Amino acid sequence: MDCRGIYNNENKDQEKPGGDMKYKIIEVTWVDAEEHGEIGWNDLKSQLKYAKKPCPVMHSVGYEVYRSAEHIALLSSVGDKDCSTLEKIPMSFVKSVVTLTEVKLSE
Repeated sequence: MDCRGIYNNENKDQEKPGGDMKYKIIEVTWVDAEEHGEIGWNDLKSQLKYAKKPCPVMHSVGYEVYRSAEHIALLSSVGDKDCSTLEKIPMSFVKSVVTLTEVKLSE
């Protein structure tokens, strides 16, 4: 898979034809959805108590390769023709996005 064709929807200048690719390295703080309990029957009192606990807050760091009003997408590793798995986070889950640095990847 060639990951060089991925670009940020809000930054169309990110991909320069025949040249370098610019990516921001960002930290996304987001609230994760979760499911709690075992297969089968669960104790109602225990589940009602757990229901009051806040959802877990997660932190993801990576190369921002796409952002829209619906979601943000990160890669943790980018090579000449290969890349890591893609992490997509719904924007409705996002609490904050901090730019750590911007890097230029040469082809």
